[in-house]
Amino acid sequence: MNENILVERRKPLAERVEDLRKQLAGFDAEQLAIRSGGQYKEGSEQVKEIHFEMWGEDVYLNTQDFVACKYHDKTEFELASQALVMYYLLTADGVLPAESWISFSELPDGRFYAQAFQGYTGKELGNFFEDSLEKFVIAARKAGGTTYPLGDEACRFELFPRVSLLVVSWLGDEDFPSTYQVLFNSTTSHYLPTDACAIAGSMLTRRIIAAAL
Repeated sequence: MNENILVERRKPLAERVEDLRKQLAGFDAEQLAIRSGGQYKEGSEQVKEIHFEMWGEDVYLNTQDFVACKYHDKTEFELASQALVMYYLLTADGVLPAESWISFSELPDGRFYAQAFQGYTGKELGNFFEDSLEKFVIAARKAGGTTYPLGDEACRFELFPRVSLLVVSWLGDEDFPSTYQVLFNSTTSHYLPTDACAIAGSMLTRRIIAAAL
């Protein structure tokens, strides 16, 4: 379904989200749910709904307006999260997620933006946590991560049912500073375009740092 996504980088995010919603209106709701690993339900008055989790939180949206809401209180998610949900539903093709990891540069066209991505993700984490890997792990767990056996410390995050991110840290020494990197499960391009992966990485970085404050 990737060919149906119109990624126009110069457009404001709000306009892109509206474009994506219009595209979603042309798809069968039940198929969208199946391909994304979500659940399809028919609510009151036969309103069609799609349910799944984002960052471990229950999300639902109906196919009348495709506005993603928090299930427990029905409030709308902020714009960046709306964009991720729209991109996820449009891109999902049903491929089962792989338990292997790739860097941003290995995503489609990712190598052109890898340095910038590392600047506002891994570098930001390094500037904040420095050599305090224990502090990083505590914050990452608070932000919803689970420890993972890679690097000196790593935590895994479930963005969507079939998209996982991994933040890996390596302890530095007297010659080199500690480093941090955000990775994606290797099937991510079947569920998100690279632009959306950039949003997800930035969002995760802010979540972890906020959890440490």
